[in-house]
Amino acid sequence: MKKFKAIIIGGTGATGQHVIHQLLNNENCTSVTSIGRTAVLNGITHKKLKDVVIESLFDLTPTEKYWQGHDVYFNCIGTTRHLAGGAKPFINIEYGISREAARMAEKAKIPYASLISAKGADHKIWALNWIHPLLYMKTMGLKEQTVISEYQFKSVSVFKPGMLIRLQGEKTFVNKYLESKGFGLRVDMLASAMVIDVENIINNPNSRKSQCMYIGNESIKRLIES
Repeated sequence: MKKFKAIIIGGTGATGQHVIHQLLNNENCTSVTSIGRTAVLNGITHKKLKDVVIESLFDLTPTEKYWQGHDVYFNCIGTTRHLAGGAKPFINIEYGISREAARMAEKAKIPYASLISAKGADHKIWALNWIHPLLYMKTMGLKEQTVISEYQFKSVSVFKPGMLIRLQGEKTFVNKYLESKGFGLRVDMLASAMVIDVENIINNPNSRKSQCMYIGNESIKRLIES
């Protein structure tokens, strides 16, 4: 198995933290760089981890040197309209930061990109800011375009899950119910799929299309089981 180095944005999020843990525990991943506003792993150090903490992710130019020498860029950025503080901040975070990070990754000549979107995302759909389901799907679609068309990578994987089961803190009744009935996708499983996918690409670079969409939870689960 070939070795690789990874850089990630969104490493403190529900899925991102699991991607980081799995990369750090993966013997084929030799180093992990996190770019974010807060430290990952609750500030705990790790010999394979470079934790770059900055005030703002909207201009990543000051972090340029940290992007060099990586094999894969993970975009695990994720927020909600409520947490962001409105429609415009939501768009600025999901699309704006994703666009800036993709720019830095392309500039550093990182060949592979792996990004979390959502089932139903479409950058071409009509949407108004006050109709959140449409706004969400359009914004996720724009986020996808940062690695598909706006910036160029040798290979791109976009993960478009449906309902996700988050594992942060106490599980809600809804999450417990979904998991008991076999609905939803645990975020640690999504993280596993993303890491497996990267290893497959790096070890078999000519075995798949340059752009791959994993649409829906069953598609993502099949990747783990294959």
